[in-house]
Amino acid sequence: MNPRYDDFADLVRSRRTHMLVDREREVPAAAIDELCALAAWAPNHKRTWPWKFASLTGDARARLGEAFVADMIDRDFGDEVKREKTRTKYLRTPNVLVVGCTPHQNPTLHDENRDAVSAAIQTLLLGATAAGIASFWSTPPVIDSPRTLDLCCFGADDRIIALLYLGWPVASAETPARPIPQVAHLQ
Repeated sequence: MNPRYDDFADLVRSRRTHMLVDREREVPAAAIDELCALAAWAPNHKRTWPWKFASLTGDARARLGEAFVADMIDRDFGDEVKREKTRTKYLRTPNVLVVGCTPHQNPTLHDENRDAVSAAIQTLLLGATAAGIASFWSTPPVIDSPRTLDLCCFGADDRIIALLYLGWPVASAETPARPIPQVAHLQ
């Protein structure tokens, strides 16, 4: 193809999902801000700019776990083992970035907003890889957790799309095999 494509392809293929990180070394707020700004360049039909971000470090990560657990209890969701894991799992990396999505009244635009946020997340993950930051994309136990939405300064109708664990890697992650996609070429 060309050198730019080759560099990009190498970046995409080098992105790994892992949490083999230095648990004490935070990713600076300026780096998180830059990654979120990069994410905002993702495609977004109708320019609704639906993404929302909240960066949690220190004790805020424990408060995140407690917020989710309180809403899990309110909804009778998960057993005590799952809830206990939820209380502590956000402490596994020094940074947790909560990514939310603004809803839309139009059902098509509502779905497109979520798609745009997912594209923004992938852009952010690629940026993290390029910056030497390890990442792990996780889904929330409750996507509309009122306490978590409030903690993150999101609106009550927003939805949580991802919890991104971020940190400085201390080891490399395994490279899994990927299937070759079957492409239908039609004329």
